[in-house]
Amino acid sequence: MNVLLLGSGGREHAMAWKLSQSSLITQLYIAPGNAGTRCSGTNLPISINDFSAIKRACLLHDIEMLIVGPEEPLVNGIVDYFESDPLLQHVHVIGPHSKGAQLEGSKDFAKAFMSRHQIPTARYRTFTAEEFEAATQYLHEMHPPYVIKADGLAAGKGVIICENISEACRELEELLLKKRFGKSCDKVVIEEFLSGRELSLFVVTDGIHWKLLPEAKDYKRIGDGDKGPNTGGMGSVSPVDFADEAFMQKAIDRIVKPTIAGLIKDNIPYKGFIFIGLINVEGNPFVIEYNVRLGDPETESVMPRITSDLMPVLLSLKNQTLNRQQINIDPGYAVTVILASAGYPGHYPKGLEIFGLDKSKGVLVFHAGTIMDEKSEAVYTAGGRVLGITSMGQYIDSARKLCYQNAGIIDFLGKTYRSDIGLDLMKQP
Repeated sequence: MNVLLLGSGGREHAMAWKLSQSSLITQLYIAPGNAGTRCSGTNLPISINDFSAIKRACLLHDIEMLIVGPEEPLVNGIVDYFESDPLLQHVHVIGPHSKGAQLEGSKDFAKAFMSRHQIPTARYRTFTAEEFEAATQYLHEMHPPYVIKADGLAAGKGVIICENISEACRELEELLLKKRFGKSCDKVVIEEFLSGRELSLFVVTDGIHWKLLPEAKDYKRIGDGDKGPNTGGMGSVSPVDFADEAFMQKAIDRIVKPTIAGLIKDNIPYKGFIFIGLINVEGNPFVIEYNVRLGDPETESVMPRITSDLMPVLLSLKNQTLNRQQINIDPGYAVTVILASAGYPGHYPKGLEIFGLDKSKGVLVFHAGTIMDEKSEAVYTAGGRVLGITSMGQYIDSARKLCYQNAGIIDFLGKTYRSDIGLDLMKQP
């Protein structure tokens, strides 16, 4: 069958790389894709939110499955759009309807969902601009650090952690009154800070049954030792050793199962991926956030560990037979290090030539923010996160070593990356 994958980042390149290995796919298209996805399929110059253009591409290329990589088209209702159009109803779309996508599209919706279904999460309250004074009072009732979240999508920048009350009040004013992220700040969520180690769980569900993909840990801060501002993610590791069997069983019983049961109870059809951001608080799992797609850069570490064909799993979502599928996992380690542009996550240059891509050895190079010159075939930077270097190994230390060797080989002006990805997970003698 012909498959269309929406997206242009490292997550989509990793997914395209995995999907291209399936004998069930006749032709894989990626819209809009990047310089790396060209090696796995055919790029189409279409915006992820141009539903009319996506429709035309599906009809032109006889697309039977649409896989939605990023969250924005899901929140904007692309699944609803396809199901309401008689010409598109035959296309199997991987992702939730707009209602289900509110698990990521609205922090307040997600917190209310967790509260309603007794899913462990941090204590919280939601406020509008008219309730600014009450929101300020609520901050004073809490203990530092303070967690303030824009309710809607904010390109990964909507969660702010403040160390003192004066900073928290300033940020609250910036979000709620000055609307730093526009309509995403119509409401803000203030929640208690939970202290512990974080990890990402990835669930695939057909709306009734579910299966876990490999878990991962990502590294959000720009600098070593988790210093500096938050980014979209500077690296990831899978598996996560501190998520032992006992912890994972708690996560399944207290979070995964109630999440799927809650979707059914609330009459929210859901066929796709659920990212569950967890924190391990003294051995107990709490939900930090839901995403309605796979994570980035975690996907770059998760996909290489899946040794079985992903397509039968995705096909089974349509007729809700996921329970008949098996997902085989490599027991080894995958380490991903992101090469970023100088200045990221602030202002950064674009259009810088990338050298050494042909010299990498023994690793997977997933493109995130890249473009290719059609005539010269030179590759240039086109984003803050440029490349993800992923290595596999039986042990985490050998995987890290190989990853960093290649991170030093590939080069572009101003290249920056963290040197400590996975160090915290290495077992000390």
